[in-house]
Amino acid sequence: MRILITGGAGFIGSHLCERFLERGHEVICVDNFITSSPDNIAHLMGRDGFRFIKLDVTEFIYIEGPLDFVLHFASPASPADYLRWPIQTLKVGALGTHKALGLAKAKGAKFLLASTSEVYGDPQVHPQPEDYWGHVNPIGPRGVYDEAKRFAEAMTMAYHRYHGLDTRIARIFNVFGPRMRKDDGRAVPTFISQALKGEDLTVFGDGSQTRSFGYISDLVDGIELLMESDYHGPINLGNPEEMTVLEMAKKIIELTGSSSKIAFKPLPQDDPKVRRPDITRAREVLGWEPKVPVEEGLRRTIEWFRKTGV
Repeated sequence: MRILITGGAGFIGSHLCERFLERGHEVICVDNFITSSPDNIAHLMGRDGFRFIKLDVTEFIYIEGPLDFVLHFASPASPADYLRWPIQTLKVGALGTHKALGLAKAKGAKFLLASTSEVYGDPQVHPQPEDYWGHVNPIGPRGVYDEAKRFAEAMTMAYHRYHGLDTRIARIFNVFGPRMRKDDGRAVPTFISQALKGEDLTVFGDGSQTRSFGYISDLVDGIELLMESDYHGPINLGNPEEMTVLEMAKKIIELTGSSSKIAFKPLPQDDPKVRRPDITRAREVLGWEPKVPVEEGLRRTIEWFRKTGV
């Protein structure tokens, strides 16, 4: 296949580029590096079948030749990033999704949207199934990301229903692994970076809020299976094993052998109190569920942080 990945130099996007090249596909990676890094794809540059185009996907996207698949992964994805780039986040979710869908339509390609568990907001249903509509504050600081992704899902389904475009929607829950930025702002890279430096680990609130942490290779497996399926509705891809943020902080201190302590800070506005995917649909439709235990994934990620010094 000839596959285009927007946000291909990002954390998840770069792992997808790598996987598809390993499968023998041709990969076109598009990114503007607003929150990603050339380092993530440096090892792929010059490799047969790989092409990089620096481009803002909210502008017109022109690609020569045929495409079999368009994967839309371009977007800031951590609270620190989308609070820093609120308008860009809204634009890539709205205009960027529109441009990517238009490209897929013009090429007769299949389309996959990287959506997020954040479409559920601060959920009142737990765990979260795909038919739950969510509990989102559209005018709060997190609304720029939540609503951008909700709009992107609506636009994707509109192209499917109106234009007959062959679409997929992946609702991605917390995922971690190598190539995350230490200043990304999300719990795992922040905690690992702080622990390796011997700094206090900053936990917001009392740390009782829960998250479901999945390792990157499991997510890439899920994306591949979703691409191969003919299912058009959203599918949760995440680890159904729930843990508190405080438990994660303590686990990282243990695995790094750090002498760091826990420092508590006020909980940000609209921070979800719980987060856990119902993956019944992923199991039934894709035959997918996570394979890498959280502790093993953390060991691999900590080792990468140590080796790269980031």
